[in-house]
Amino acid sequence: MPRADLLLNAVPTPHWKVVWRRRLAKYSRWLHIYLSMTSFVIVLCFAVTGITLNHPDWFADLARTTQAQGSVDAAWTNTGAADVRKTEIVASLRRRGVIGAVGEFRVEDQQCSVSFKGPGYSADATIDRLTGKYDLTESRLGLVAVLNDLHKGRDTGAAWAVVIDLAAGLLALVSLTGLVLLYFIHKHRVAGIVLLLFGGALAALAYRIWVP
Repeated sequence: MPRADLLLNAVPTPHWKVVWRRRLAKYSRWLHIYLSMTSFVIVLCFAVTGITLNHPDWFADLARTTQAQGSVDAAWTNTGAADVRKTEIVASLRRRGVIGAVGEFRVEDQQCSVSFKGPGYSADATIDRLTGKYDLTESRLGLVAVLNDLHKGRDTGAAWAVVIDLAAGLLALVSLTGLVLLYFIHKHRVAGIVLLLFGGALAALAYRIWVP
């Protein structure tokens, strides 16, 4: 059949499909650009900490541990176990510079022990119940350890867990809108899909070969 006849007999694409494709391409591009910019810092942070988490020995020298002594009001501790003034004790230690969330507060016969946990940080205080005197040990592991713990959501609290979920959702949307855009770039569509499958196969192969 002559080419002109083929063109005449071709079934035209319905108008609504043309409009739908144009809008999908437009909004996918818009979302991809602005979501990428919104999540740029998050993506960069997760990328860098992916390396630092894999090599914790590189930054071991940044850790600092300090010890200090002090005292709290003995009336808060020299009482029945159920009446130990935990809130006041914790507030007093925070005025001393302790940060992080309270991990554990134990009351024993002779002493109390309080532990604090935060990203790249820990503190432990042992308090003599008779005198109120305490020994405090603080460990600050450095900025890299803070970022690593933020990456893992370790000792970061419930609010930061929501931030991680939102970041994961942003990254997923950036990836999906990228795939949608690839569909509309006809010249590179096949090559892009081949590279996508190749990258997935490489990851699966690396897992199969090197992961015990």
